[in-house]
Amino acid sequence: MKKQIMRSLASATLALIVVLTGGRLMAEEYDIDPLHSFVEFRIQHLGFSWLYGRFNQVEGNFAFDDSAPEKSRFSVEIKTDSVDTKHAERDKHLRSKDFLDVSNYPKATFVTRSFKGGKDGGTLVGGLTLHGVTKDISIEVKKVGEGKDPWGGYRSGFHGTTSFKKSDFGITFDIGPAGELIEFELSVEGIKRK
Repeated sequence: MKKQIMRSLASATLALIVVLTGGRLMAEEYDIDPLHSFVEFRIQHLGFSWLYGRFNQVEGNFAFDDSAPEKSRFSVEIKTDSVDTKHAERDKHLRSKDFLDVSNYPKATFVTRSFKGGKDGGTLVGGLTLHGVTKDISIEVKKVGEGKDPWGGYRSGFHGTTSFKKSDFGITFDIGPAGELIEFELSVEGIKRK
C-alpha cells in the first residue's frame, strides 16, 4: 500500500512538472538554417581601412530554453574554403598555407563549453578549432527573436560578436600589426526539430 502511494505521488509529481514546463523537460533543439545564417569578419588593411569578408557555408545546431538558458549549447561548423571577400585572387591567398590552409584544415568548428546570461542573451564560451588549433573564445550573444514561420515551422535567431588574434590560431603571415586582430559578427537562425 505504501509503495502504491509513493508510485502515485511520483507520477503526480512528474505530471505536474510536465504541465508546468509545457511538456518540455529539455531545451528545444534547432538545426541551423544555412540560408539565413552568416559568419562575417573584418580586419584592418595596413591600418588604413577595414577589409570585410564572410564564410558562405555554415551549418550546425543549437539548443536554447528561456527557462534554463544556462543549459544552452551551440555547435557550428564552417567550411573554410567558402571564404569570400569579393576578390578572387585575395580569396585564393586566404585559402593558401599562408592563412586558412584549407587543404589541411577544411573546416573550423565551435562547440559550447558554457553560457552565462539570461533568456535575452549573455556570454557564450566555447572551443574554437581553426587552422588545427583549439582555443576557448567568448562570444557576446543576443537573442533576436523566435516564433512560427510562414511555412509551418518554428524558428529562433541569435546575433553574436567576438574577436581574437589570428596568431593565437597559428596564422602568422605578417600583414602588419594592425592586421593581427580579427573581428567577427555572427547571425544564426535555427529551425526547430519536429
